[in-house]
Amino acid sequence: MRTRDIQWGILGAGRIARVFAKDLAAAGLRVSAVAARDPARAARFAQETDIPRFHGSYRALVEDPDVDVVYVATPQPFHADQALLAIEAGKAVLVEKSFTSDAPSARRLVDAARSRSVFLMEALWTRFLPTFGEVRAELARGSLGELRSVVTHHFQKLDDSPTGRHYDPALGGGAVADLGVYGVSCAFHLLGAPHRIAVTGSATPSGVDTSASVLMRHGGGTTSTTVTSMDTPGPNAAAVIGTEGWIELDPYWFTSTGFTRYDAGRPGSPVRRYDPPALPGRGMYFQALEVERCLREGERESPLMPLDESIAVMEALDEIRGRLVAPAAPADAPLAGLR
Repeated sequence: MRTRDIQWGILGAGRIARVFAKDLAAAGLRVSAVAARDPARAARFAQETDIPRFHGSYRALVEDPDVDVVYVATPQPFHADQALLAIEAGKAVLVEKSFTSDAPSARRLVDAARSRSVFLMEALWTRFLPTFGEVRAELARGSLGELRSVVTHHFQKLDDSPTGRHYDPALGGGAVADLGVYGVSCAFHLLGAPHRIAVTGSATPSGVDTSASVLMRHGGGTTSTTVTSMDTPGPNAAAVIGTEGWIELDPYWFTSTGFTRYDAGRPGSPVRRYDPPALPGRGMYFQALEVERCLREGERESPLMPLDESIAVMEALDEIRGRLVAPAAPADAPLAGLR
């Protein structure tokens, strides 16, 4: 398949789906259909984003012969079942982060995709941006020496109204799954899976985590620190630290942003400044381009976002959230479920 022949279907008609649709259009990628449970909402979405067709059911979308890839853009508790619907229809699937509501659902989804030889990927868009391509290039050149630590912050003051999604456990509310996942996934990407974790933070009486400070121990004596909150503003920078230097990523580090590299020999003086290219949209289309590249080359998963890693990240998120809502659990314990 050539890139221009691949057609996307968007499952869900919320805010993130709208951003994704506009980004794909800005990059010249093709979105052929959108679906929502409410046909009127799907119709409005299609009209406002210039999508040719709309469907009033998710099944109709995955069975649409003009849809090659389905982007699942609904809240996390629905990801697994809706992605399975697309997989069973033989459609490639891109699932918005966090991948699923929990690790067992993630394993079920991955098993289904692999058993049917269908492409599947988690939509952690930060990883595919030019900024992180440059970070990986710096690491590959050995600019930082031996990698030792990754530090990330993600703070937002999200909607706390009774009708909002973020504080509703039935809709996957919580700071860790919505915000902290960026830092946790980044640590996995750069350092590998952790073997121990320490967590502190806060949660509502209904079991929704509102803040978390997470320290993870990875292989080779490396560590990562992820600090996140959805009820306060705060810094949103990040650092990648090695024995010979470090990279400071500008706020908001999880978007298309710049960074400065420093050298151990000149700690007060920048060695290199990187500023990202001007983008036609937010930059969510880079993950779509990776999906299309994989499809053209016959790959069933992306080497940049491996499915086993998506499962392992979900296992870590389960551990973190479990300790926040069950404070009697050990504060620092081995992660038996992680590999």
